[in-house]
Amino acid sequence: QVQLVESGGGLVQAGGSLRLSCAASGRSFSNTVMAWFRQAPGKEREFVASVSRNGGIRYYTDSVKGRFTISRDNAKNMVYLQMNSLKPEDTAVYYCVADAYYKGSDYREWAYWGQGTQVTVSS
Repeated sequence: QVQLVESGGGLVQAGGSLRLSCAASGRSFSNTVMAWFRQAPGKEREFVASVSRNGGIRYYTDSVKGRFTISRDNAKNMVYLQMNSLKPEDTAVYYCVADAYYKGSDYREWAYWGQGTQVTVSS
């Protein structure tokens, strides 16, 4: 089992930056693939980024590529999402997600979810 707790969300102006953090607990965090999803009001839940067990492979959705960076610190059981050059369309609830293997962009395939943290970008 894996428990996930997100933090770092908030209100930021367009063009600004935020760093989201996710604290994980449970067995063998280093063997867990981590991801971030987000959901804006009235929209489908969307894959944002994922990072492999050793941090060496990272995937991003096209809309955030070049602006967001996912990373992890296995010694601290933490995963991060650094968000730069934020746009109003980035406004959403952001979820930390985990699974034993990479499960792709469909949120329904991923096993473990945090409670979410709100990110609001003003124009």
